[in-house]
Amino acid sequence: MDDIVLKGEIGDIIFQNKENGYTVFTILAQGEETTCVGVVPMIHEGESLEVRGNWSNHPAYGKQLQVQFYEKSMPTSQSGMEKYLASGLIKGLGPKTSRKIVQRFGDASFYVIEEKPDLLTEIKGITHDKAQRISEIFREQHELRKVMMFLQGFEVSPAYIMKIYKKYKGRTFEVVKTNPYRLADDVFGIGFKMADKMAANAGIAEDDPNRIKAAVKYVLNQAASNGDCFLPKEKLVNQAVELLELHPLSVENAIRELQVESQVWQERMGDTDAVYLNFYYYAEMAVAKRLLELTMECEEVDLNSQEKQIQQVEKETGVQLAPEQREAVMEAMSGGVLIITGGPGTGKTTTINTILRLLEKEEKEVVLAAPTGRAAKRMTEATGVEAKTIHRLLGTTFVSEDNRRQVFDKNEDDPIEADVIIIDETSMVDLPLMHALLRAIEIGTSVIFVGDMDQLPSVGAGNVLKDMIRCERLRVVRLRHVFRQAQESAIIMNAHRINQGEDPILNENGTDFFFLRRAYGQDVAATIQELVKSRLPKYTGHDGLADMQILTPMRKGLLGVQSLNQVLQQTLNPPHTDKEEKQFRQTTFREGDKVMQIKNNYNIVWRCYNSHGKRTDEGLGIYNGDAGRITKIDDDNEILQVLFDDGKVVDYDFNQLEELELAYAITIHKSQGSEYPVVILPIYSGPPMLMTRNLLYTAVTRAKELVVLVGLKETVTGMIANNREVWRFTGLAERIQNLYDFMFEQEEQP
Repeated sequence: MDDIVLKGEIGDIIFQNKENGYTVFTILAQGEETTCVGVVPMIHEGESLEVRGNWSNHPAYGKQLQVQFYEKSMPTSQSGMEKYLASGLIKGLGPKTSRKIVQRFGDASFYVIEEKPDLLTEIKGITHDKAQRISEIFREQHELRKVMMFLQGFEVSPAYIMKIYKKYKGRTFEVVKTNPYRLADDVFGIGFKMADKMAANAGIAEDDPNRIKAAVKYVLNQAASNGDCFLPKEKLVNQAVELLELHPLSVENAIRELQVESQVWQERMGDTDAVYLNFYYYAEMAVAKRLLELTMECEEVDLNSQEKQIQQVEKETGVQLAPEQREAVMEAMSGGVLIITGGPGTGKTTTINTILRLLEKEEKEVVLAAPTGRAAKRMTEATGVEAKTIHRLLGTTFVSEDNRRQVFDKNEDDPIEADVIIIDETSMVDLPLMHALLRAIEIGTSVIFVGDMDQLPSVGAGNVLKDMIRCERLRVVRLRHVFRQAQESAIIMNAHRINQGEDPILNENGTDFFFLRRAYGQDVAATIQELVKSRLPKYTGHDGLADMQILTPMRKGLLGVQSLNQVLQQTLNPPHTDKEEKQFRQTTFREGDKVMQIKNNYNIVWRCYNSHGKRTDEGLGIYNGDAGRITKIDDDNEILQVLFDDGKVVDYDFNQLEELELAYAITIHKSQGSEYPVVILPIYSGPPMLMTRNLLYTAVTRAKELVVLVGLKETVTGMIANNREVWRFTGLAERIQNLYDFMFEQEEQP
């Protein structure tokens, strides 16, 4: 579709959000008035404006131009000048005085205000001080206008122009011309590639040291977003060279400079020269140190007395513990740090419940937590004890959006008050969150980490649970025995078969694990539509929207998240006159849609209500992976409201909708820590790095009652055979080993 270009004078400013620049206004072009919407900050009535964009149809307000780019210039007509000055731009300058200025100075009005403000005192009511103030505000607006024109020349969007100007004000020209790579560090959302484009436009040399250092940090940040805490130096240099098209020596020099500036850390680890961003190096060191400090507080327990207490709990509950569960309970009662790991059906919940009963008898204060709202809710339901998310447990301090790291209320100065802390779904905990959690745990507090080490690792950097187990210096109890009642579930038995490299048993009578063969991708998509709309609701009684979740290995392609979400939205929540909609980029959000938060937002406000609509709680923070439903779209106030699965209600401004995506289909990675009554898996084709055994294992273990695989049997077999471990560059296991061995050697010395 060709862009529409309009050039004219701004008529009315109907709405303007001063924080983000989102504006609704009219433009008078060629005798016609057109309504325009978009991020067009700091415009005023009377200014001349050229806008470029596309037509859209608003259900209430009709035809509007969605502005993508714009260029503004000062009014040249006297009527435009008068309108501009009277627009509220300059406090204390109303329509009457504005008219007098333009009548007195005519076409030279703006020149007088900017360069000869003393002449304004010729007008009755304008004192010397007022004239200077008018001139100062006018010049500041003029400066912003110049900045906007300057940055638009670098193809920077209006939303980012506002962020840049807020950060640097009058220094914007200097920063962009001399070192635009600073923007990648200082302005949230501007990465190396955008800064590099600006640098090229500014004529900055390709071998400029700032460019090379920014590229090194960019590669390390990209690695962290893929899960790595460091990169081998050779790999880092190769990737930076590919990005920069420069000699490797210049990259190696930049790495040395960054180390001198305390931005990166280099260290020999085994056979590898590791390069870390400083934050991840210090986080690994701190986590290793704190785990060992906490584990040293382990005490001997009276085994006979403990055995009697366990027998008493078994009598009360009617549950007989397996030997390894007994071992886990015994270890838990001795304090320090304990890791309990096991697959589905191995009795992790029973073990935790037994530990909780024993701790209750000892009148210990116990805190339960999990990484996500869903996982915390499951933990609460399984134990009968309230569990919080780790973020909620730590408390969130307001963080500016330019701060890339979260700050928590709880830390070494204000620790969590508890005798014992139990963390479930530990495989989902990344290094930064583990660092924050351990900072807030006092020496003397016992910590029990529970999780399945065969699940996918965390979305964020690190492989924390696996490293804690791999180090062989912390106490670990593995639950391997699959209980009889769990053996009756084909989901659980097939999960274990998959984990052991065996094909699942499919389509037995009375089973809860089905496979539907479909030879073509479009047939897979059509079958999934049919399953959620009619077949499964009829067969299981479950609702296609509320109870079924499609999990897919990929984001792109016919059976990726993006494509399936459009198909399933049309199937499960089609357009209706009673349902408001909001178009945002390529996505239509509709009341009733399933959505997911796709980035951590530490500052967004949430509220909880009881059944009578009375507010019961409020706080800050919604996190990557939190899911819910759109309950309301309010065009007048530009608000989209989401009710999350854990009961939190959040109002999103329309400019925040980049944080949400449809969630009828989600990636298997994003499903971690969640359980769904019915899981449907398209298993067709994809890159080997994605189509792995533990990806399939993770997906299958998300289902409580029914799994349906749709696609090719040979792909299922191929995924099981592809036991490629999700390898990440992390040093936590080695740091725990080295620190433990050093401490142990110190103790042994006379």
